[in-house]
Amino acid sequence: MFKYLLRKLLLVLPLLIGVVTLVFFLIELSPGDVADKFFTPETTPEVRQQIIAKYGLDKPAWFRYLLLIKNLAVLEFGTSIAHGRDVTTLIWEYLPNTLLLSSVTLLVIYPVGIALGTFQGVRQGSLFDSTASVVSLFFYSMPSFWLALMLQLYFSYRFDLLPTSGMHDPVEYDYMTRPEQIVDTLKHIILPGVAMGVASAAGAARYMRSSILEVIRQDFVRTARAKGLPESTVIRKHVIRNAMLPIVTLLGLSLPFLFSGSVLIEIVFAWPGMGRLIVNSIFSQDTPVVIGCFFVFTLMVVIGNLIADISYALVDPRIKYD
Repeated sequence: MFKYLLRKLLLVLPLLIGVVTLVFFLIELSPGDVADKFFTPETTPEVRQQIIAKYGLDKPAWFRYLLLIKNLAVLEFGTSIAHGRDVTTLIWEYLPNTLLLSSVTLLVIYPVGIALGTFQGVRQGSLFDSTASVVSLFFYSMPSFWLALMLQLYFSYRFDLLPTSGMHDPVEYDYMTRPEQIVDTLKHIILPGVAMGVASAAGAARYMRSSILEVIRQDFVRTARAKGLPESTVIRKHVIRNAMLPIVTLLGLSLPFLFSGSVLIEIVFAWPGMGRLIVNSIFSQDTPVVIGCFFVFTLMVVIGNLIADISYALVDPRIKYD
């Protein structure tokens, strides 16, 4: 296992360099001058030149690229051109909000998806199975941003049950007690978490159902039943555990989706996370922030794949990484 993980970690470096290189030159090839986005007609030529020199915008692209690689070697992303702040500080300010939203989304995806798919698999052909399959396909095909708008329309505007945007109440939050602040944050996170998680939960349910149907016909399941084990024990200890391998794969692949999907959801719900930060930075061609965000996203994808690989061995002891 250790050698396998070491080989995986050694592949992270060229992957990070490749992603950073691609993002950097895509931004450089985009139309417009990044310096022009931060000046007004009243800006004097002297001030303009000082700002350009401060952020190295007067240097050629190849020089700034080499400087970027040098800084990344010590995990330094530089200073944001748009915010005038350290990029690492900005990322640490926005990243926890995205991780919080992603964590709630995972709680929607996997408990709901696994439970629904298991019930469908063990009750194949029943009315519940048919109805759940149609509903799952409906939500799986639905764009997340459209579902987000519908949730806002009904639960915020029409019935006024939940907040429509933001992470907390902009006026009263600072005057609340700590428990009240937690409740307020939970109210704000329900709609974006559901909007991000429903479609993926439907997909996880379909994967789980197919896997259950495949495993439940295996010889070892028939043997367990022939031994007189209760049906609940057969399903819980023999069927579900062996059916979890595709779901573990889905878990590893879901992390990049959570970050990419959170971009639209964070914009719709005005959630102060990495999605909004990276979109605003792309529009303003704030290269240091964009590079820092993609660097973090790539690390998250690698970590997600490692978690999935380790989970394989935990779910199925027959899998060895030697």
